[in-house]
Amino acid sequence: MKGGDVLILTVDIGNTTISLGGFDSDKLCFFSKISTDCKKTEDEYAVSILDSLRLHSIDKCSVEGVIVASVVPPLNAVIKNAVKFLFGKEAVFVGPGIKTGISIKCDSPASVGADLISASVAVHSIYGGPSLIIDIGTATKMTVIDKNGTFIGTSIIPGVAMGLDSLAEHTAQLPKISLELPKSVIAKNTADCMRSGVIFGNACMIDGMIDRINNEAGEMLKLYATGGLAHMIIPLCDHKIQIDEHLVLKGLNILYRKNKI
Repeated sequence: MKGGDVLILTVDIGNTTISLGGFDSDKLCFFSKISTDCKKTEDEYAVSILDSLRLHSIDKCSVEGVIVASVVPPLNAVIKNAVKFLFGKEAVFVGPGIKTGISIKCDSPASVGADLISASVAVHSIYGGPSLIIDIGTATKMTVIDKNGTFIGTSIIPGVAMGLDSLAEHTAQLPKISLELPKSVIAKNTADCMRSGVIFGNACMIDGMIDRINNEAGEMLKLYATGGLAHMIIPLCDHKIQIDEHLVLKGLNILYRKNKI
């Protein structure tokens, strides 16, 4: 970045990967991913974050602030300390007490995942509601927000990769395989048979859940998808669903600015 530019670093700590995004105002300047590993120390994460910045020619001195959404509590203190060491700043964590601009209509609002809150803030701010947000990652999460931005609730489904892993771990003859799109639903070899069931099966499940959720909501919700596997699964769905890969990071950027002192 040019001298004098400032950057908000957004960090989405997921169960499989940690996504990093740098924002200059509303513009996403860079995006990077590193592996989630609870065994790594704060120094190791500091190196990984710094390497990501260097890879995208970002000067760490341009980072004005850092905001984090985490669904891996054991890493919170580790990332907090890594951020403090790298930038000399306290990271803002999405959680109780943070101003979101949305209300949460759930039995236990404090238990709602920071990633779900961030994605909901992004959709409400950028697209409006009523909406259904489909986040396809380690788990597939389907979240409903109403026209006022109220977080109504979520359905959580075992994820695509989780399905492949489960088949391999709980059967004697099915192998561990890579996640790739098979050529057809009616597959001709073991690996593609597994891929067909998991990938096409998830697309059908999402279509079916959309219908059920729309029926329960009593209206046709606008559909948005995000997450690392959205690009693979969503094009196979029958419903028209808009993909926005960086919803969580965009929501974090909005939340940082809402809570900036």
